[in-house]
Amino acid sequence: MPIGLISDIHANLPALEAVLADMPPVDTVVCAGDVVGYNPWPAECVERVREVCDAVVQGNHDRNVETPHRYRANRMAEAGLELAKAELSATQREWLSDLPRTATLAEEFLLVHDHPEHQDKYVYPGEFPTLRRYLDDRAGVVIGHTHVQHEATVDNRLIVNPGSVGQPRDGTAGAAYAVLHPEDRSVDLHRTDYDVDGVVSRIEGSDLPDGTGTRLLDGR
Repeated sequence: MPIGLISDIHANLPALEAVLADMPPVDTVVCAGDVVGYNPWPAECVERVREVCDAVVQGNHDRNVETPHRYRANRMAEAGLELAKAELSATQREWLSDLPRTATLAEEFLLVHDHPEHQDKYVYPGEFPTLRRYLDDRAGVVIGHTHVQHEATVDNRLIVNPGSVGQPRDGTAGAAYAVLHPEDRSVDLHRTDYDVDGVVSRIEGSDLPDGTGTRLLDGR
């Protein structure tokens, strides 16, 4: 029963649609959080995720739609949340606020946006071995948050970050996702191209900072 893994969509609808079109046949699709933020299509991405995903956990941007000022030190993040707050319906905002912090996949994999115990903590690839202590008898964990695609096996536990659909930060512009195979604890990492230039143009014609778009060109 392959499971499609997506994360950190960040309101980038063209990237999300490209990932869903490119994804091989799976039994279910799940999202490791941050449906909104940064990019220009928050409402559309919320609706698409609600339509296609069987499990979604809450990311930090999802949690802070009502409080963009918390990201005042990062204008790109603050502006994306301001847009989400303005464009999302009350029902969509409530859906985001009610998302769980964690979920269980295939009865044995943990799904969480950031760190299993320390909310908002980034876990980069070099720190994957430190997650073993939080897994107990689980087969592994799926995380997001860093926007860096990576997978590792630690003490027979699979640890995977599918990367970011809508704002990769690992030096590659293509939208990232993964497919989990729970039966043998393996994962396939995928990238797919999408119309990045079109997203950049849309951002330049909006009130979002231009840097929100230009960073997509080289995956940063």
